[in-house]
Amino acid sequence: MPRSQVVDPIEVRKSDVIKIKDIPVNQYKPDIKKELKKYGKEGLKNIYYDMLMVREFEMMLNSIKTEGSYNGIAYNHRGPAHLSAGQESASVGQSYHLTADDFIFGSHRSHGEILSKSFSAVRQMDDKDLTGIMENFFGGDCLRVVEKGYKNGDTKDLAENFVLYGALAEIFARATGFNKGLGGSMHTFFSPFGSMPNNAIVGGSADISMGAALYKRVNRKPGIVIGNIGDASLGCGPVWEALSMGSMDQYTTLWDKSLGGNPPWMLNIFNNFYGMGGQTSGETMGYGLAARVGAGVNPDNMHTERVDGFNPLAVADAMERKKKLLLEGKGPVFMETITYRLSGHSPSDASSYRSKEEIDSFRENDSLEGYGKYLLENGVISESDQEAMKTKVVEKITNTMSLAINDEVSPHVNGAFIESVMFSNGNEPKLDDREPEVLTPKEENPQVKSNARKNRFAFDENGKPYSAARTFTLRDGLFEAMLHRFYEDPTMVAYGEENRDWGGAFAVYRGLTEALPYHRLFNSPISEAAIVGSAVGYAMSGGRAVAELMYCDFMGRAGDEIFNQMPKWQSMSGGVLKMPLVLRVSVGNKYGAQHSQDWTALTAHIPGLKVMFPTTPYDAKGMLNLALRGTDPVIFFESQKLYGIGEQFEKEGVPEGYYEIPEGEPAIRREGKDITILTIGSTIYTAMDAAEKLKAEHGLEAEVIDMRFMNPLNYEKIIESVKKTGKILLASDASERGSFLHTAASHISRQAFDYLDAPPVVVGAMNWITPPAEMEDYFFPSADWLIDAVHEQILPLPGYTAKSNQTNGEVLRRNKEGV
Repeated sequence: MPRSQVVDPIEVRKSDVIKIKDIPVNQYKPDIKKELKKYGKEGLKNIYYDMLMVREFEMMLNSIKTEGSYNGIAYNHRGPAHLSAGQESASVGQSYHLTADDFIFGSHRSHGEILSKSFSAVRQMDDKDLTGIMENFFGGDCLRVVEKGYKNGDTKDLAENFVLYGALAEIFARATGFNKGLGGSMHTFFSPFGSMPNNAIVGGSADISMGAALYKRVNRKPGIVIGNIGDASLGCGPVWEALSMGSMDQYTTLWDKSLGGNPPWMLNIFNNFYGMGGQTSGETMGYGLAARVGAGVNPDNMHTERVDGFNPLAVADAMERKKKLLLEGKGPVFMETITYRLSGHSPSDASSYRSKEEIDSFRENDSLEGYGKYLLENGVISESDQEAMKTKVVEKITNTMSLAINDEVSPHVNGAFIESVMFSNGNEPKLDDREPEVLTPKEENPQVKSNARKNRFAFDENGKPYSAARTFTLRDGLFEAMLHRFYEDPTMVAYGEENRDWGGAFAVYRGLTEALPYHRLFNSPISEAAIVGSAVGYAMSGGRAVAELMYCDFMGRAGDEIFNQMPKWQSMSGGVLKMPLVLRVSVGNKYGAQHSQDWTALTAHIPGLKVMFPTTPYDAKGMLNLALRGTDPVIFFESQKLYGIGEQFEKEGVPEGYYEIPEGEPAIRREGKDITILTIGSTIYTAMDAAEKLKAEHGLEAEVIDMRFMNPLNYEKIIESVKKTGKILLASDASERGSFLHTAASHISRQAFDYLDAPPVVVGAMNWITPPAEMEDYFFPSADWLIDAVHEQILPLPGYTAKSNQTNGEVLRRNKEGV
């Protein structure tokens, strides 16, 4: 909400008519003379060769899946194979004018795009660069197989074989594949050639590719970014959110002009007219022509065009024009490339939803046959040339398959390797060597000056609390960690809803607006999926992103991005990619059922995510420092109850300098010998109150432990405590059913069973919708609830009368009723 841009009521109330620009449809006109002049005979033949290679690659996979063999070689491929046979001209034409600096992201049907993009890069690179890439990729493991297994010609021929083998070995889940076999058919990619991750989630590449383009613009990197998705994906919310975020006005109105304008992002729809078995035009969608969608995004119609994808030269022509626009900062671009898959959604799909007549008519319009005939008719190629090409292609594909299924040269990885790439565990304070772009020296920042005047411990020497205005709070600790990394890492960006000017919904970013240019701290649309998805693309491209969701409840709006994208790409890439992404999520209260939920258990359940939940100013700063110099995806929870709280545990207060909290280590907040209380989140303060009452009223010394980390988590300190006390109560503000504390209780029971005098007991919020603030006392755990649970289920307290029902019978009743 920049004050420099005033909304004028006179202007916005004027009567007018919105005019939409025309959208070109299939405007390319073949002209062999012009095409020969532009591409030369060699270029036109290369396009045909690549189309042949893609077709044979896909037919090989189809033969394996449907018949169990190819060219006399038997193999049982247990994984999927979503084929793009029939779409070769679309992918090859798209790649022709792209360099290795240009990124393409695709879908589950992307074998053709991987091959086309890589072949194009191979032709454009010099031999030295190609050799360096192949030798350095996974220490040359893939290259060694190719050098021994093929009759390699020159360097470019070697590189072509490298691409074929690396892609197929990956599809067959081999350790010598491009992603060590962990990506498989739907996810394989080769980033050195600009072939970026392909996504099994429909439309999943839209917001991720947009984030990669954001990375290029913010960091002034060369090239453009294309997200290739199918026509059915236009029914997916994240796709529309990506369109919104990729078209924000601020790129040209508020960002530094030297950056070059809008992110160089193109969303391309490979329209094969079906989403699995649903026919998009005429059945499941209402747009008629997918290109119509681009008209509603910005006044330029996103430079939308419908292109005849059956002609590779039409696609190449459109891509050359669109790339120029994108490099000039005039994007984004929306393109519909019409094409057709001759096979089913997958080899098991009999295409019962399509008529034989329709399929036959498209076979008669086969792009490969049509383009080959065009070259023949215009004397670019002879029939003998064609046959020689086809023979060469079949030989290469046959040899590639025989190598990729050979267990001796192409083994599978073991479980130890899969575990090793779950996290990168990097320590990289900065991801680029250049100087960070900032507006003022750090010491001149108004918030830095304000924090310097604050007391960094909550109490004075007499134990009395300082005034709130003079106390260094948890939000101040978060601010200092953010500011430190912004001045260290030039790639770091932060964005979300109300991040700039407002200072974030909870004032954590107050002072950052004065420190940072717009492209490093900015407001996003209210598009939670795109916020997280674009951050994934930004991070996997080489930058550090801090995205924010204003409320934990909004994680549901970004579910795929949090659960399917953030956690998995490091592992699915075989360790090629890193994911330096911190997602800040506030856990609310007082705002009722849709703004006051604690979903920590959801994220702790997902492999590949690190999960942190600080509860003190000291930990907030130290744990965010830890997260912001790492290279793994972190869900960083913050309680809205605690933003204004001062440091109560570290007697020296919160240091002004840099420090980190050891990863995975819980903190003992109060020592004791009679019972252990383990908490997550703000309930640590409830537990401290309960511990004081247990001591004062019952003579029991409770040891109180703040978990702080949910993954990774070192249980040793907790187990030692339980061995000492023999009893444990676990508490948090999350609803009790499915709470992560049940996982913790299970591990504790297993590790300390012989020391327990009673089973671990979990106390959480009620399994209801969160009520309004006036009724929260019925919902969230109180100190009395914790003491009641101790009395009812762990250690009867003489003369004590419980104030709530925490009995085993009540627990059974709640479960029986589902509440």
